[in-house]
Amino acid sequence: MRHRTVGKRLNRNEAHRRALLRNLSTALITHGRIRTTASKAKWLRPQIERMVTMAKAGTIHARRLLARDIQEDAALKKLLDVLGTRFKERAGGYTRILKAIPRPGDNAEMAYIEFLPEEKPKVQPEAEEKPKKGRRRAKKAEEPAEETVAKEE
Repeated sequence: MRHRTVGKRLNRNEAHRRALLRNLSTALITHGRIRTTASKAKWLRPQIERMVTMAKAGTIHARRLLARDIQEDAALKKLLDVLGTRFKERAGGYTRILKAIPRPGDNAEMAYIEFLPEEKPKVQPEAEEKPKKGRRRAKKAEEPAEETVAKEE
């Protein structure tokens, strides 16, 4: 029974899971997109999102905590400098998982996990005030303004 057991084991012991996390997260940071099994991608997603959130802080403490899991200097630098600044304004949801065709051989469900692209600032055109349609709406809009003028006198 799995009472009070949290997290996926992925048929690996703790040391192997930790090494798998380090390798997958380093590959995702380095390449921006990786292909893996769907269960590994779903397991990796919250882990990598926590890392990006820590990277957004940009403190020495965050850098040292991230250095435990990401042991390649280039990947750590990219996480802190590039990804941390790219997602500075975003409040979570830095990755997405896309389903891929099953793996030939064992028919395992495959998926791509990738970082979201940079958001382009949305430029909204200035909205012109349109006259309200219908007589009733126009009267209702005018009446409160007239009442406030009458009360002030």
